[in-house]
Amino acid sequence: MKYIFNPSFKSFEKQIRNCVNNFDKQGTLFGDGQRNKIKLFDLENKTINIKSFKIPNLINQFAYKYFRKSKARRSFEYANKLITNGIGTPQPIAYAENFKILGLENSFYISEHLPSELTFRELVQNPDYPDHENILRQFTQFTFDLHQKGIEFLDHSPGNTLIQKRLEGKYNFYLVDLNRMNFHDVMDFDSRMKNFHRLTPKIEMLAVMSDEYAKLYDKKYDEIFNKMCFYTNDFQSKFRRKIARKKKLLFWR
Repeated sequence: MKYIFNPSFKSFEKQIRNCVNNFDKQGTLFGDGQRNKIKLFDLENKTINIKSFKIPNLINQFAYKYFRKSKARRSFEYANKLITNGIGTPQPIAYAENFKILGLENSFYISEHLPSELTFRELVQNPDYPDHENILRQFTQFTFDLHQKGIEFLDHSPGNTLIQKRLEGKYNFYLVDLNRMNFHDVMDFDSRMKNFHRLTPKIEMLAVMSDEYAKLYDKKYDEIFNKMCFYTNDFQSKFRRKIARKKKLLFWR
């Protein structure tokens, strides 16, 4: 197993290696663990979050060994890039990769565990969530900041932004599930609007986000709203077709 550590956590190397080595037997499961499995471990006065990525298929095992960076490595490197750019994400601690003859088998991303009051999903599911519109507007400001810094978070979806209340009426936002990102010198208008497409199908939420984005960007509200709705509707249509195809293929279940 190959490990790369954040220098700030190098003194905890032995304990962290022990957590990874005993991942299947120890730790507290966080989430449903259906695809990738996340467990929480105590590390002195901290709680750390260890994400074990699903073993890739044979083609990807080979690709991750010779041609592409693993999801664990990308998560670690992207987290460091986000922090360098002043974007919130749980503190990266280390990543580990276990290579066999054919290619990558196991990989792990280790970070500090960050408790949060909610994710964006709660805003979608509960329109009466306290301070709903204010949080949504601050989330839009956070996304605008990402775009201004050329960061395209490809998994910008409801469960991947943790939200913490900082002061009365003020919130902090932290990105998780980091292995898919693009970094640009400049993000164009369409790329910015498409980056909202997985967040919510609710028109009223798109309207608030469009209104807030228009205050920050050199486009009128109508242009932003129409483009945001276009990409959202396109995503929703493709998603519904995908579900319908699955139902036909798996009719026997």
